[in-house]
Amino acid sequence: MTNRVMTRHRKVHVKSFGCQMNVYDSHRMADTLAPSGYAETARPEDADLVILNTCHIREKAADKVYSEIGRIRVIKEEAARAGRRMVIAVAGCVAQAEGEEIVRRAQAVDIVVGSQNYFRLPEMIARAERGEKVVDTDFPVEDKFDALVPPQRETIAQRGISAFVTVQEGCDKFCTFCVVPYTRGAEVSRPVAKIVAEVERLANAGVREVTLIGQNVNAYHGPGEDGEASTLGNLLRRLARVPGIARLRYTTSHPNDMDEDLVAAHGDLPALMPYVHLPVQSGSDRMLAAMNRKHTRGTYLGVIARLRQARPDLAFTSDFIVGFPGETEADFRDTLALVEQVGFAGAYTFAYSPRPGTPAAELDDQVPPEVKTERLHRLQALIARQQRDFNAGFKGRTVDLLLEKPGRLPGQLLGRTPYLQTVQVMAPRSRIGEVVSVTVTGIGTNTLFGAIDENAGAAALAAAGA
Repeated sequence: MTNRVMTRHRKVHVKSFGCQMNVYDSHRMADTLAPSGYAETARPEDADLVILNTCHIREKAADKVYSEIGRIRVIKEEAARAGRRMVIAVAGCVAQAEGEEIVRRAQAVDIVVGSQNYFRLPEMIARAERGEKVVDTDFPVEDKFDALVPPQRETIAQRGISAFVTVQEGCDKFCTFCVVPYTRGAEVSRPVAKIVAEVERLANAGVREVTLIGQNVNAYHGPGEDGEASTLGNLLRRLARVPGIARLRYTTSHPNDMDEDLVAAHGDLPALMPYVHLPVQSGSDRMLAAMNRKHTRGTYLGVIARLRQARPDLAFTSDFIVGFPGETEADFRDTLALVEQVGFAGAYTFAYSPRPGTPAAELDDQVPPEVKTERLHRLQALIARQQRDFNAGFKGRTVDLLLEKPGRLPGQLLGRTPYLQTVQVMAPRSRIGEVVSVTVTGIGTNTLFGAIDENAGAAALAAAGA
C-alpha cells in the first residue's frame, strides 16, 4: 500500500493600484508564480501570498499603500492564529521609491520588489519563507520580459477577450511633476518578434482586442523582424495581421512622439481604433515650459490636426493638471480654451500635488488648495459637458460593438464601441467575442444602451462572401 501525501495548492492574491501597466504587471506576476504552484484568488483571506502592486502617480500614494498593508496585516495575523503562514509583498512604483523604508515602517511586509524585478519573485518568496526580509529595487541587467513565464491558455481565457501588452517601458522625458523616470527607469522597447509571439498566444486563447501599453508608448523603437528599429506604426501594422485580433489600441502617448508613420497608421488600419489618449496637461505655454513637457500649445494642436486629417472620426481623451506651481487664472483660462477648441470625449483631471524627489515639489509659488479645487471643478464641468455631448451624438447611430462579458441582468451582455464606450445589449453568452452592429437606443450616465442589428450582420457576411 502506497502512502499518498496530499499537498494544498498555494494561492496568491494580487491587488493592482493605478495604471494599465500595473494591471499587465500583476498578470505577469501571477503567471511567474504559476509554475511554483500558486493559483490566483480574489480573496486575500484565502491567500498564502498577497502582492500589493503599487502606483506612485496619484496623490498620497504611499499613505494609501500603508493603509492597505495595515488591513492585510490583520488578515495575516488571523492566518497565523489558524496555523497558516502568509507572505506579504509590496511591488511596483511605491516599492521602487520607498525601498527599505517600507519594511522599516511596516513589519508585516516580507518582500519589497521594484517594478523591474518581479520575475525574481519565486526566489524572493523562498528567502522570505526562511525568515528573511527581502528588498530588491535595483535596476537589473537582465531583461525582465525575457525571464517572464508565458500565461497558460486557460488563464488567458479567464481574463477576458481584451488584453494589455507592454511594448515599451520607462521614460526619458523628465516632466518636473512626474516620478516615472525614477521608478521605471529609462525608455526601453521590446523586440517586435517577442511582442508578436505574445499577441499570437493571446489570440489563440480567444483574445480579440489588444491594447499596447507603455509610459510613452509612441516612443516605441524596438528591433523589428528585419533587425532595424521599428516604429509603433510598423508594429501595429504587423499585429494587424495576427489572425483573430479584431481591434488594436495603444496608450499612453506623448505629443512629441506622434510621428508621421503612426499618424498614417490611423488612416490605413481598420483594426486600429479611432480613439487616442494624448495627454497635454495644460493649455498654457508658460505652464508647459515649467512642467518641462517639451511641447507647446501650438504643437499639440498641430498633432490633433494631423491625426484628424488622417482619420476624421478620431476621438481624443487627455490628462490635465490644474494648479501647477505658478499657475495664474490666465494660465488656467488657456487650458479651458484649449479644451473648448479640441473637444474631448473624456479626460483624466488632477489637482497638482507634489511628488517627493521631483523638481516641481521644490518650486515656490505653490497654488493655494482652495484655488486648485475651484479650478479643478470648473475644468471637470467642462469635460463632463463635452463627454455628454459626445455620447449623445450616438443616439440612433449604428456602431460596431465588441461583446466582452455578461451584464448584471439575465441575458444581457456588455460590449465596447471603437471609442471605448460601454454598451448594454441583450444577447446570449455564446456571442461573447463577436463584433456586432448595434443601433444605440438610449444614453445613460455611464453607459449606452443598444439593440443588435442582425440585418446589418447578415449583410456584412453576404458582402464578405461575395
